[in-house]
Amino acid sequence: MTSLTQVVAFGGVVMLGAMSPGPDFAVVVRRSAVSGRGYGMASAAGIAVGVFAWVVAAATGVAALLAASAMAFTVVKVVGAAYLFYLGAKALRSAVKGGSLRLDVPDPGRRSAWAAFSEGLLTNALNPKAALFFVALVPQFVSAGAAPSETMLLSAIALVGTAVWFVAVANLVGALRRLFARSAVRRTIDGLTGAALIVLGVRLAASSRP
Repeated sequence: MTSLTQVVAFGGVVMLGAMSPGPDFAVVVRRSAVSGRGYGMASAAGIAVGVFAWVVAAATGVAALLAASAMAFTVVKVVGAAYLFYLGAKALRSAVKGGSLRLDVPDPGRRSAWAAFSEGLLTNALNPKAALFFVALVPQFVSAGAAPSETMLLSAIALVGTAVWFVAVANLVGALRRLFARSAVRRTIDGLTGAALIVLGVRLAASSRP
């Protein structure tokens, strides 16, 4: 049975992983700045669900199969990198077009909360590095043949910890949205996050299995 100490330690490691700069962070920041905290939180929820799925996959051995299979790893890597390129290119296009935000419009990007959720989910789920992270982490807390309840407990902890961090980020950035409404600031945010997503996509495409 997973002890309280293990639960706390697992939650702490997952939180530290969530806090590390990466595509998840870039997506939440941009969505919160452009569309507001509600849409940023929707992206955060998508990322948290992706993390939940990765923990389940790692505990059941599915993520290990992905990490062990060169073909599967490459397919996910290429699709994930292409998706980051796509998001980065959209952000850069917005930076070039410019224009100020209208704060009276719920989502100037004309996206639904579901689209923002999907953006967060796909960004996380199409990152094979997440598989490697949880393949290395989860077995340290869930032994072979562990009860499904233990897997679900750790998965729920990972979901909550990830959601807490990214929801906090979404609210912080969303609170500053009036600042981001200025054309120059918005173009800077779009440019920086777009460039960051493309760089992360290049790094993902160039990565290899350990």
